[in-house]
Amino acid sequence: MVLAQLGGSISRALQQMSNATIIDEKVLNDCLNEITRALLQADVQFKLVRDMQNNIKKIVNLDDLAAGHNKRRIIQQAIFSELCQMLDPGKPSFTPKKGKTSVVMFVGLQGSGKTTTCTKYAYYHQKKGWKPALVCADTFRAGAFDQLKQNATKAKIPFYGSYMESDPVKIAVEGVERFKKENCDLIIVDTSGRHKQEAALFEEMRQVSEATKPDLVLFVMDSSIGQAAFDQAQAFKQSVAVGAVIVTKMDGHAKGGGALSAVAATKSPVIFIGTGEHMDEFEVFDVKPFVSRLLGMGDWSGFMDKIHEVVPMDQQPELLQKLSEGNFTLRIMYEQFQNILKMGPIGQVFSMLPGFSQELMPKGREKESQAKIKRYMTMMDSMTNEELDSTNPKLMNDSRIMRIARGSGRQVRDVMEMLEEYKRLAKIWSKMKGLKIPKKGEMSALSRNMNAQHMSKVLPPQMLKQIGGMGGLQNLMKQMGSSKDMMGMFGGGDK
Repeated sequence: MVLAQLGGSISRALQQMSNATIIDEKVLNDCLNEITRALLQADVQFKLVRDMQNNIKKIVNLDDLAAGHNKRRIIQQAIFSELCQMLDPGKPSFTPKKGKTSVVMFVGLQGSGKTTTCTKYAYYHQKKGWKPALVCADTFRAGAFDQLKQNATKAKIPFYGSYMESDPVKIAVEGVERFKKENCDLIIVDTSGRHKQEAALFEEMRQVSEATKPDLVLFVMDSSIGQAAFDQAQAFKQSVAVGAVIVTKMDGHAKGGGALSAVAATKSPVIFIGTGEHMDEFEVFDVKPFVSRLLGMGDWSGFMDKIHEVVPMDQQPELLQKLSEGNFTLRIMYEQFQNILKMGPIGQVFSMLPGFSQELMPKGREKESQAKIKRYMTMMDSMTNEELDSTNPKLMNDSRIMRIARGSGRQVRDVMEMLEEYKRLAKIWSKMKGLKIPKKGEMSALSRNMNAQHMSKVLPPQMLKQIGGMGGLQNLMKQMGSSKDMMGMFGGGDK
């Protein structure tokens, strides 16, 4: 995953600083040099990195800090703030409103994934209740209209284009007028790919922009572009009013630091990132959770959103009821495995938890873990209802294990391994026994019932250490206790 390596390097630098006995000028400089090296290797522009380093040194003046201050926390917070500032220009982008017609124009370099991203953007808003439409004003590339037509048909989104007309301005105007009459509230105009060396194409882009008067111009940028990102993004900004950036191909092995440079050049926020070729591999980009995951600090709100997506609201209190009873059956394990698979790539989900960096689960391991879960579920498909709902470990005798192995086409040792995993999870689950489930509106009940002491026994020691021990966990629990996302998970948030 793009930026996973960068996140791993920054996490390591912070970890080395945390392990130092005394935080002095040398330790701070070593940490900043390591982070600077990581950012430069990730293709972030040199000037941005140098400014960031200087700003952190101004914020963290070790001589002026009183003896009682937590220097590690102050340094970590300064790095977090500077990275956020680098990615967030401070001004929000235009947000389309339902029922009111908005025109969005997509611009970018050739091959950056504009046409695919147009459809993803339309599909995302269609799921949220908008009525989108696509206009293909790309007459420069052969097959552009065919590609948009195929994507739009697949996503059931209306589209407009022409095989005969060669004037993109005329097509764009006709398409926008037509969909305005059809009461579409989000009209997306796809334009030809171009780069700053092509003056004629830039002039064409200005003409399309003047003719359609878009509410938002979106700059689509390939994450693998590297150091050239700053200059190219700046050229687009000077020609049309770029209002936001979408970064594509974030699932590749590119370094991705160019994304940071593009934000600085256009003074526009990144609003979405493309994480794959499929229609739904498109994520809303939120700066603070993103940087938090980059630094290995987790993203609780993102994690809770994932849980809301996969566990229906009516099932959440039921899940917590089972949790509070402490009875963990193979059926519950099966249901939880289903939820994990629905959440998406395991590595991506784990990176939202504090103490995990994406480096802890490399690409191969992630696939391996997902395959193992599917293997376990296949074995559980060969079990009877009695076996799935039993809490008695003695029920699973040799003859039952052999029957399950035969039925699922696996070895006996695979079934034994799955049962060992069940016992391990049952042990963790049993520690949550007695958790009193808060009723609707009882916002403070969570922090009373699920205290830090309780959590510290459940969390893996390595994760607890990276959060910052009991002190760090208590701070985390305070944040979780006041979070509506967290309460929603426990069926107690006001809906």
